[in-house]
Amino acid sequence: MKRALSIGFPILLAIVVVLAWIGYRSGDQAPIDVVALAERELGIDLDSSMVAANGIRLHVIKAGRPDGPPLVLLHGYPEFWWGWRKEIPGLVNAGFRVIIPDGRGYNDSDKPEGVEAYRPEARAQDIISLVKELGYQNVNLAGHDMGAGTAWLVAIEHPELLRKLMVFSVGHPLAYAEAAQSKPEQETISWYRTFFQLPALPELVGRFGNWHLLVKNMRATSRQGTFSDDEMNVYRYAWDHDNAMHYMVNWYRAGYRYPPALENRSKVRPPTKIVWGQNDAFSEYRVAELSLKHCEQAEVTVIPDTSHWLLHEEPVVIAQMMSDFFKAEGR
Repeated sequence: MKRALSIGFPILLAIVVVLAWIGYRSGDQAPIDVVALAERELGIDLDSSMVAANGIRLHVIKAGRPDGPPLVLLHGYPEFWWGWRKEIPGLVNAGFRVIIPDGRGYNDSDKPEGVEAYRPEARAQDIISLVKELGYQNVNLAGHDMGAGTAWLVAIEHPELLRKLMVFSVGHPLAYAEAAQSKPEQETISWYRTFFQLPALPELVGRFGNWHLLVKNMRATSRQGTFSDDEMNVYRYAWDHDNAMHYMVNWYRAGYRYPPALENRSKVRPPTKIVWGQNDAFSEYRVAELSLKHCEQAEVTVIPDTSHWLLHEEPVVIAQMMSDFFKAEGR
């Protein structure tokens, strides 16, 4: 019996290792020229460049008239600039200069080492530095998901840099603590944030089955048919190349370990519009309502029959909403 175990265990271990390696390597992706792909899809020229900001280089997509009012768009997890592409035509036609950076660690932007490099204040400072590097005194700013979290911090820290603020699917940072105090179920919705604190495992699990769980999650939490196979291949490439997923997950790790201290300086002064998908699976609508008291001038809009991925589900509606808000009387 002992002899059988001594022989069988190494064989079993070797099989497990081989299967794990095959599963991990299934996440390897062939290169894709995403900018060229988007230009063909949209029929719009895109300016792709690396811009020095806050001690690193951010990959930035720009479109529209160079002299148009600047509109900076911040993506969330697990996306990159590509997640905003469907809004570009409407915003360009409205006359905006559209500016979409890849967040640090994402896609083609620099990927500094260490969890602390991805703390929320550093991500906000990236955008502040980018605005100044591009030569603007102030800009309109919009963010989705974790990009909305960054946008909130920019508005809090440097309101003078913003004309107006629009956030999608994520409320004011203090609203989540208030929601958790009154109804702990909010943390149940966000269980994955706890999972992401584990070392290495989230990155490893993510790659298995050709990024099966990530793709399944995005499709399961969006309107049916939102993410095509071709579109998911673009995301798979972005998650894989330069080991980006590791640095993307560090956004969650850093947000948990290095939360910004906002209690004494949390008020948002620029005019703000908070937009929510009616069927958002990741954050409760009441967080949007709780955010209002942290703003001097704000409103909430819910888009019917949309999910957390409303940028993909209703891009024409959202581009028009953004154009109307950022061009409203008074700006």
